[in-house]
Amino acid sequence: MLLEGKKALIFGVVNDRSIAYGIARQFKEHGARLAFSYAVDPIKRRLDPICEELGGEFMFKCDVTSDEEIEAGADLVSEKWGDVDIIVHSIAYANREDLKGRFIDTSREGYGVALDVSSYSLVALSRAYETHLNCGGSVLTLSYYGAGKVVANYNAMGVAKAALEACVRYLAVDLGERQVRINAISAGPVKTMAAKGISGFSTILDRIEEKAPLHRNITIDDVGKAALFLASDLSTGTTGEVMFVDSGYNIMGV
Repeated sequence: MLLEGKKALIFGVVNDRSIAYGIARQFKEHGARLAFSYAVDPIKRRLDPICEELGGEFMFKCDVTSDEEIEAGADLVSEKWGDVDIIVHSIAYANREDLKGRFIDTSREGYGVALDVSSYSLVALSRAYETHLNCGGSVLTLSYYGAGKVVANYNAMGVAKAALEACVRYLAVDLGERQVRINAISAGPVKTMAAKGISGFSTILDRIEEKAPLHRNITIDDVGKAALFLASDLSTGTTGEVMFVDSGYNIMGV
């Protein structure tokens, strides 16, 4: 039981196909105590049975574009738990029109939305929970190959993920003062709700099966197991890193 008694906040579960769900399930199997956030009420209705299934102790509303809601959530968590050991940030959003066509046509508004929700939210959550995180705690976020390479139609989200990975490195210095680690998992493509918004997504899945060394697409359990390592004491010397969980696709050249 690698996480026996550890308190883990999970941001970003929307259904049982979410990467964050796969992470939460692995955490639960290894003894973690769980709590979940949701952004809007329709997601809460889908999250209710998942929280019950995984033995979540409570849920709370947190729209990460609102500093007030982030702070209110941190206050609630402090009231319920006092402190926290693990935070999982699995949050990303870009307008649908900014996930197709040419990146150069991205609007100023769309660019701002993608960066705010997908990248700055990690900074805001880290700041709000900094004093609540126990020494030896772990913060995790989710990135993608498109942060470092051009992926057709990923566009504004690719730039947002690149910013997210940079945030991980800078936050590693600040959080390290309290012996808290922060890392990103660059997960291969998974059929999630968010992925459906990317034009040509099925073509990406086919390419992974053809070109990746393992010749298969990953599962949410693959990501969950990597997250388990990064959240546990097995990774006490690892921070500021991006771990690829993509069947090895990232190592391949042209």
